[in-house]
Amino acid sequence: MDVDTWKKRVEAERRRKDIFFASHPQSPLSAEDRRIFRGLAYWPPDPAYRNEIKMDEHKEKQILHVGDTAGRVRELLRWGAFAFDVAGQRYVLQAYKSDPNEEGLFVPFKDATSGAESYGAGRYLDLKPYEHLTKEGKWILDLNAAYNPWCAYSEDYACPFVPPENWLEVSIRAGEKEYPLKVGGKKADE
Repeated sequence: MDVDTWKKRVEAERRRKDIFFASHPQSPLSAEDRRIFRGLAYWPPDPAYRNEIKMDEHKEKQILHVGDTAGRVRELLRWGAFAFDVAGQRYVLQAYKSDPNEEGLFVPFKDATSGAESYGAGRYLDLKPYEHLTKEGKWILDLNAAYNPWCAYSEDYACPFVPPENWLEVSIRAGEKEYPLKVGGKKADE
C-alpha cells in the first residue's frame, strides 16, 4: 500500500473513532463531555512509525501480575517481543495475551511523551491477526494506531498499567495525544 493510501486510512479510522466518541451510547465519554467534544487529538500520521516485523514468540509464556487503575491485579501472558527502530535506535516492546486461546496481541507502552503530550499511564495497541498479520508472517506494528485506554476518558473504567519492560525512553509522537478534557474534575492523566 502506498503512503498516501495508508495516511487516508489512518485519518478515516480517526474520523470514525471521533464520531463514535461523540455520538454512540457506548462512548466512554460522559453525556456532558459528548456535548462539548470536538474530536481527539492526534499526531499527524507518520510512516516512520509503521513497521512490518516478525514477532519473536517466547518459548515459555511467563505470567505477569499487572495492577490496574481500579487497584485490582490482572494476569497477562508474556507472549512475544517486537524489536523495531525509532530514529536509528533499537527498541523492544513485549506483546501480551490475557488468555492463551486469544488470537490477538495486546501491546501497551509508555514513552517519553507520557504525562506531558500523551496520556500519563501509557497507550495501547491491539493487534488482530486478520488485520495486522501479513501473508509473510509479519505483524504490522503501527504506532500511529496507539490509543488511550478508556480510563483516560472516564473514571468508570479500569485499565491495566503498562509493565515497566514496555517503558520506552524515546518519544513516540504517533497516535493519540493526551485527552484535552477533564476526567473527574482533573486533567485526564492526573
